[in-house]
Amino acid sequence: MRALLPLLLIGLSACGEEVPNDYFANGIEAARQDPAVAVTATPVRIGELGPNFDACGAVGTTRRVAAGEALPVLAAPFSTAAQTGSLPSGGRFFICSRSLDQKWLGVVFDEAGGIASGCGVDRPAPSRRAYAGACRSGWVSSALVKTIAGAGIPSASAVSDADSSSAGGGLESVPLQPPSH
Repeated sequence: MRALLPLLLIGLSACGEEVPNDYFANGIEAARQDPAVAVTATPVRIGELGPNFDACGAVGTTRRVAAGEALPVLAAPFSTAAQTGSLPSGGRFFICSRSLDQKWLGVVFDEAGGIASGCGVDRPAPSRRAYAGACRSGWVSSALVKTIAGAGIPSASAVSDADSSSAGGGLESVPLQPPSH
């Protein structure tokens, strides 16, 4: 009986039609046509940290952008979104929000590709809302941004100090103090 079982399996495996290697792949590719996804503009939101903090909580600059090149600013946090502007290498901007996947940052900047108090995001916003100020806004890849300051407009010396400490990733080590009892 045990000798018949392998023979029966071999016999059954010989039955049926041969399937060409590309049969399934061709059928799937022909049937699957991905519809074009329309990417609409997504406004940059300000006031994400609440009414006790500046409307945009940080200031950033470009990184890994060669001199003479520009960081594209997109209308939405997607690589297929329309480009609405650009930031020059070394340009400064306010970082106001992040995409859910943390790959994109919502930024606000003036026409010269810098930060200005006229943008209105260096002071608290009463509520979370889409940015509708005097400056430009859009989305940039977070991989190409280095945070150089927290809330508020940094002074020129603070920005140059942050740039000179970039060998340590822009972070300063602070010695820990034991708690006093």
